[in-house]
Amino acid sequence: MYWGWRKMTTRNFMTVSFAALSQNEAFARVAVASFISQWDVTVEELEEIKTVVSEAVTNAIIHGYEENAEGVVRISVSIEDGLVDLLVEDQGKGIEDVDLAMQPLYTSKPELERSGMGFTIMENFMDTLEVVTAVGKGTTVRLTKRLSCAKALQN
Repeated sequence: MYWGWRKMTTRNFMTVSFAALSQNEAFARVAVASFISQWDVTVEELEEIKTVVSEAVTNAIIHGYEENAEGVVRISVSIEDGLVDLLVEDQGKGIEDVDLAMQPLYTSKPELERSGMGFTIMENFMDTLEVVTAVGKGTTVRLTKRLSCAKALQN
């Protein structure tokens, strides 16, 4: 956005924490989608971000906390000039081998249906994916995506 000769940046952020309960995955999707909707975001971008939030939150609940409802999942989202920066954090058990965990169809819980594609989906729907983890201390998943409205302004 330009006002006169100076470029003005627009930045907004939110943080929300909730119990590691599977029903809170839907809350996380809606909270992030509502926040992101303030930008001129496409339906496709919004659906991709909601899907990524679902995957990351589900991983934290099922794998990080092993569905222990006493765990806390924290989501932080910031938007600056159309760049979405999303963090999903837990203080669960951590990931022993991140490279292995990021392989398509790999899962530490083979008894669960439709598992093993979370990180692959995150990589495909977002511009960047970074996983920082420590065994016994937790995991932070950081994802970024430049919205198409911001890309149009750059051209």
